[in-house]
Amino acid sequence: MEKHQKWTQPEPLWRANQSLPTFKALKEDTATEIAIVGGGITGVTTAYLLAKAGKKVTLIESDVLLNGTTGHTTAKVTAQHGLIYHELIKHFGEEEASLYYQAQMSALDSIEEWINKYQIDCDWVKEDAYLFSTSQKGAHKLEKEYEAYQALGIPGGTDNSLPFDIETTKSLSMKNQARFHPLKYLTALVEEFTKMGGEIYEHTKAIDVKEKDRIEVETGNGYTVACEKLISCSHFPFYDGKGLYFSRMYADRSYVIAIEPEKNVPEGMYLSIDEPKRSIRTADYNGTSLLLIGGESHKTGQGVDTSFHYNALEEFAAETFGVKKKWFQWSAQDLTTLDKVPYIGPITRNNERVFIATGFRKWGMTNGTLAAKLISAYVLGEKSLFHDLFKPSRFKSDPSMKQFISQNFDVATHLVDGKLELVADRPKSLKSGEGMVVQWKGERAGAYRDEEGKLHVLDTTCTHMGCEVEWNSGDHTWDCPCHGSRFSYDGAVVEGPAKQPLMKIAIEEGHEVPPHIEESDQNDQPDTL
Repeated sequence: MEKHQKWTQPEPLWRANQSLPTFKALKEDTATEIAIVGGGITGVTTAYLLAKAGKKVTLIESDVLLNGTTGHTTAKVTAQHGLIYHELIKHFGEEEASLYYQAQMSALDSIEEWINKYQIDCDWVKEDAYLFSTSQKGAHKLEKEYEAYQALGIPGGTDNSLPFDIETTKSLSMKNQARFHPLKYLTALVEEFTKMGGEIYEHTKAIDVKEKDRIEVETGNGYTVACEKLISCSHFPFYDGKGLYFSRMYADRSYVIAIEPEKNVPEGMYLSIDEPKRSIRTADYNGTSLLLIGGESHKTGQGVDTSFHYNALEEFAAETFGVKKKWFQWSAQDLTTLDKVPYIGPITRNNERVFIATGFRKWGMTNGTLAAKLISAYVLGEKSLFHDLFKPSRFKSDPSMKQFISQNFDVATHLVDGKLELVADRPKSLKSGEGMVVQWKGERAGAYRDEEGKLHVLDTTCTHMGCEVEWNSGDHTWDCPCHGSRFSYDGAVVEGPAKQPLMKIAIEEGHEVPPHIEESDQNDQPDTL
């Protein structure tokens, strides 16, 4: 079995003190009817639905279950996905905009149905969701969004204030939405899936696919999963299948803190539409009422130092609610498609054996559940009212072409800028637990000194398409600003589209400079550590 690399990542509220099931890695070739790659809300829910339909299902996860984006969500279960319905009407028309709302609400209803069916204790709370503005321009946008609500028959209303201390110009509510503890909920679905004979393998990374008479999924363990149909639920599709998904989506990182507030916070889930955006919701943690405050979104690999983002959220929390104690902080990565509607369905127009679900744009609780329902319907030969709206092969000339050009121009810019960047820092300046882009023998490199003082030096060229990765000090990862690939401090792939690790740069024995030696002591050794 291969050695599995670890990386430091802040622990989210949902995983704290939570007993999760564990599963062994795949240790031999296996065959199944349906193979699912990815152990988040989409993969687990799809596995549950297909096993319930009598299919033989095997799910593999490269790390452990529920530790990716699902484990780092704010866990709002809502159809209020920011300013989306006015835009959908403009680009898709009222009929398809209405279908988007119906699809999201059907996912919410399914979650509630399964919670009631299995009596899942997961802090499920129904409450209204609110968008709010802090500028006159934002207020005008909310008026347009409210007009869309009225046209589509979405229950909601506007107001000019919020029930807590923040200056607003307008708010827009969507009635009867929900929040919950996602891991408590999904742990119950995992249990139901395994009861039905479903198989799960953790620490089993899918690295390639061969489409033969049967589909063969090759894993990093050196074994193969043969199947009739394959479903990729791995956040970014681990297998592109000539769909060019790396050019049709971009990756964002966002941040969350969980605080115990000094002031009482009313019920409701809140999201600002003006910059800097702020997401607000309550959550229970061992009997303590916490407030989850999120925001500070930026394209992966293109943000400032991670500590800045957490500090900005803390300052907002202190000014608005007061902070008795900060309990948790974490970050997440999300993917956005060209037209902001997820890609759910066959990986390419004529391939009915491989399916993908991706591009949830920070709204994975409903979109992930919806994806499970839609893909299960595909596999079972059933028609869905929502299939065409979400099919990955669609292309709306407006706004897809504009976003395609913008996204790929941004990639080209970062590709060039990374190659021309001048780097002055040397690895010897690093303390334990620190990483940065450095100059190594006259070339750009990435260096990290672990807690034992060992130095790890890498070529910072992303193995996907050659962009230069940047250091993420919060998660201790190397992040690519072009397509969102992420690598651990020692180069292992954390998240695609990259499949190969960053190249390690050998350090000659005895050439490492201890971190306490000053620059002035090493003027005669510019190319050593």
